Parts: sequence; structure tokens; C-alpha cells
Amino acid sequence: MSTLKLAELEQLYDDLAAAIDRAPEGRSELMLVKLALLLAQALGDAAQVQRCLADAERDL
Repeated sequence: MSTLKLAELEQLYDDLAAAIDRAPEGRSELMLVKLALLLAQALGDAAQVQRCLADAERDL
């Protein structure tokens, strides 16, 4: 599996923040869930998605 460069991650962070800001009020959570499911489908590995979910929940 390839990894993203730091500059790519920073750009994606900025893009994600902008998308959250564009979401209608009260709909950003729905947009994030839709994004997560689309990314999971693109990744095509349920076990990897579950590991990422666990990682994302840690230390909130």
C-alpha cells in the first residue's frame, strides 16, 4: 500500500475542512459518513477500514 506525502495530507486536510464548511448547517456529520463509506468502498478492504475506524476513535 502506498502512503501519502505530508504535503498531500495537508492539502487533503484543507480540502476536508473546506468541504465541512460548505455542508449545510447540521449536515456535516452526514457528509463525513458518506465520505467515509465512499473511501471504504474505494479502498476495498473492510478489515483495513475497521482498523482505521479504531485508530480514529482513539484519543478523541
